[in-house]
Amino acid sequence: MQTAIPCLFMRGGTSRGPFFNAADLPQDIATRDKVLLAVMGSPDRRQIDGLGGAHPLTSKVGIVSKGSKPGVDLDFLFAQLQPDKDTVDTTPNCGNMLAAVVPFALETGLVQPQGDTTTLRVLTLNTDMQCDITVQTPGGHVSYDGDARIDGAPGTSAPIKINFLDTAGSVAPSLLPTGNVRDVIDGVEVTCIDNGMPLVMFRAEAVGRTGYEDVATLNADTELKARLEKLRIACGHAMQLGDVTKKNYPKMTLIAAPRAGGSITTRSFIPHVCHDAIGVLAAVTVGTACVLNGSVTEGIAQVPDGNVKQISVEHPTGEFSVEIEVDPANPQNVTRAALLRTARLLMRGDAMVPAAVWSGKQADAALRRAG
Repeated sequence: MQTAIPCLFMRGGTSRGPFFNAADLPQDIATRDKVLLAVMGSPDRRQIDGLGGAHPLTSKVGIVSKGSKPGVDLDFLFAQLQPDKDTVDTTPNCGNMLAAVVPFALETGLVQPQGDTTTLRVLTLNTDMQCDITVQTPGGHVSYDGDARIDGAPGTSAPIKINFLDTAGSVAPSLLPTGNVRDVIDGVEVTCIDNGMPLVMFRAEAVGRTGYEDVATLNADTELKARLEKLRIACGHAMQLGDVTKKNYPKMTLIAAPRAGGSITTRSFIPHVCHDAIGVLAAVTVGTACVLNGSVTEGIAQVPDGNVKQISVEHPTGEFSVEIEVDPANPQNVTRAALLRTARLLMRGDAMVPAAVWSGKQADAALRRAG
């Protein structure tokens, strides 16, 4: 016997995974995590017995529910799984999967369309961060067709606009958790920053690399990966994140001067595998560092004038543009971050898990009554 759990399988930005209504999952966290591991087929490098795609970018789950706070339309809990581990991490955000939250809610009737476009406020439970997300809903239906293009996803789609309201210190205690815009840690000049995602940023040349290597080369560079992990652990303590050995953050971000007309070049480790592109909130955080005087980006980043700055973050498969607005009275204060993503519904149906993992909501209710 198996337990059927309703889900939509969706692409959000350059990630994908199953999305669930929170009401359809176990309320007990330990049981919920066992269910998610079974759904994805972890731990197994190929995730052959589940829906995972054998890569951290395709080992993600979205859990959505009605908003729990005044003014909030939807709550979103992101879960990061790993192909070969039995961990379910709900600490960090994922801005890519975030792009699919409102389409999921509209497709499943959690919310109703507002007209040709629908804008909803979403609370990311992982970090208590709010954002406004706008999707195209002509005729009262989610539209996935359009001319918007994002590097890392093929073709074009309808645009999804995300306006982040408060991202500083999403996981770390503050935007600059060490208290400095630049530090020297383990012999490397770094900027430790969290404007949506905790990052350790440093010039590639500081670790003997160019910053223009391809993903395969960096993933095969065992010497570099060992060096980065040693630095990551040291920076985790400096950022007041504790022992990050078993955590998915901070992400390690090599930077170099732009080569394709953008603002800066990046190679992002998430944290042990080099990203084919860059995460949404990592791009927001990189863009933020670019506008801060004294960060490690100073002298190599190409930053436009004005209070509203378009920062183009180059990555291995293209670029990611974020709009950063700064306070005219204090240019070191970032007041807004916005960006464009796309999403698509790939499949609807039921995810099947063995009854031995979870026998369903009715069994849960019976156990609660018995208890």
